[in-house]
Amino acid sequence: MIKKALLSLFLLFFLTSSAWAQLSATREEQYIAVLKAVVNYKINDVEYIRNIERLREDQRFNAKLQKMLDKLSNNRSKNTTNRKVMDILEQAGKDLYRLLD
Repeated sequence: MIKKALLSLFLLFFLTSSAWAQLSATREEQYIAVLKAVVNYKINDVEYIRNIERLREDQRFNAKLQKMLDKLSNNRSKNTTNRKVMDILEQAGKDLYRLLD
């Protein structure tokens, strides 16, 4: 009887912590998705559209941007730079989510 109770408590704890981890991951992914949606929406803002179009045609800017992106990786093993970038993106997405919710 005690073994069953301990097993039940262990499973309850394990499943609860697993659910919290999934919920946390889901929140982070929601924040990134909100950030992407807002950026995609605001990139067509009347105030910025002309300057953004100029940047898209600016070869020097595009070369510099590509060098910056080359420092990032979407592989499973992430370096410190990737982690910092993700932390910034998640925080920005979280702020936008709270502001717009």
